Amino acid sequence: MSEEQLFDLCIVGGGIVGAATAYSFQKAYPDLKILLIEKENRPAPHQTGHNSGVIHSGIYYKPGSYKAKNCVKGKDQLIAFAKEHGIKHDVCGKIIVATQESEFPHMEKVFNNGIANGLTDNRWISAVEIKEIEPHCTGIKGIWVPYTGIIDFVGATAKMLEITESLNSESKVVFNEQVISYVEDSGFKNIRTNKASYKANYMVFCGGLQSDRLAKKDGVKLDMSIVGFRGDYYELTDAAKHKVRNLIYPVPNPEFPFLGVHFTRMTDGSVECGPNAVFSFKREGYGKTDFSLKDTVESLAFRGTWNLLFNHFGFAYNEYRRAFSKRLFLKTLQRLIPDLTMDDLQPGRAGVRAMALGLDGETIDDFRIEQKGNSLHVLNAPSPAATASLAIGDQIRNMAEERFGLRDSSS
Repeated sequence: MSEEQLFDLCIVGGGIVGAATAYSFQKAYPDLKILLIEKENRPAPHQTGHNSGVIHSGIYYKPGSYKAKNCVKGKDQLIAFAKEHGIKHDVCGKIIVATQESEFPHMEKVFNNGIANGLTDNRWISAVEIKEIEPHCTGIKGIWVPYTGIIDFVGATAKMLEITESLNSESKVVFNEQVISYVEDSGFKNIRTNKASYKANYMVFCGGLQSDRLAKKDGVKLDMSIVGFRGDYYELTDAAKHKVRNLIYPVPNPEFPFLGVHFTRMTDGSVECGPNAVFSFKREGYGKTDFSLKDTVESLAFRGTWNLLFNHFGFAYNEYRRAFSKRLFLKTLQRLIPDLTMDDLQPGRAGVRAMALGLDGETIDDFRIEQKGNSLHVLNAPSPAATASLAIGDQIRNMAEERFGLRDSSS
């Protein structure tokens, strides 16, 4: 073990929410000594580095919710950050496309949510206008969302951490260290990793897929559990990339907490199609057959998991079938782009989303942050958390100021 070091604040988790939290504190308090610990060997190794790379507009989210407020504010902050620091991005806009009239009522709700959330430049578009924007897409009605874009989230995360360390030479970002214990004693958190020991006045946990486990270890009583859902992607081949100019989304099914299989032009010029949503037998497993006994037993021992699967058995079954059938995946994609063929698709990557479930099997829809002693735990930060990350970081800092009276050591 190395010699114990004292920090004002320790952040656990090097995804974009953890990085944005460190960045927010360090910008506001340059003299604050901050430690960020990430168990993997790089920034943004899990959810951030495996998401769709989309800057979300805020059109989907319930007005007044933390999701809505932080997404709308956070996207502006993120775009400004990207412009200032040369992060690859493009505010290219997207279309949400209805392919049948039964989707109109929910489409109307989505549009009205956008208006309520301040997105007044969204507009309805006709079938002809859909074709003008995306020539290979077929729909009967659409919404043009000019606020949506694409970004390199991994690059943004790395830059936030780089700036944090540059603002204070005593702040530190460490990789390849897994936090083993953190015990509060005499007003300090005594933190032990697999490589070192540290002390900190306060801690913020941004553990993503491990958030519930980190909270339980800190003595937080939970009425929820994190369950992983893997999302598989296909990519369009080079010969087929011209069929998607920017972003094409279906009207989301209001019964499920997913946006549906969509098309995304990435910042590197590739075009992804997906994701689906299947129960993952390993929280950090990106292969279709990845398995962790611990993760599986924990998930299946939680009553909410069974309630979710029973309540949505048909959806879960169809998603699993599609995960192992390229033909079924293609059939879903052809609802939006009918002229796609099997030859247009090649296997892509996968991601795992941390879904916070209640005992009733319902997903906890909004962001959730809880306090325990000298700690704040980000228990639920689903999409659009990456888009909203800078706003979430500011929110966490404001909570720390209010609840802990947190100030830098020189003030």
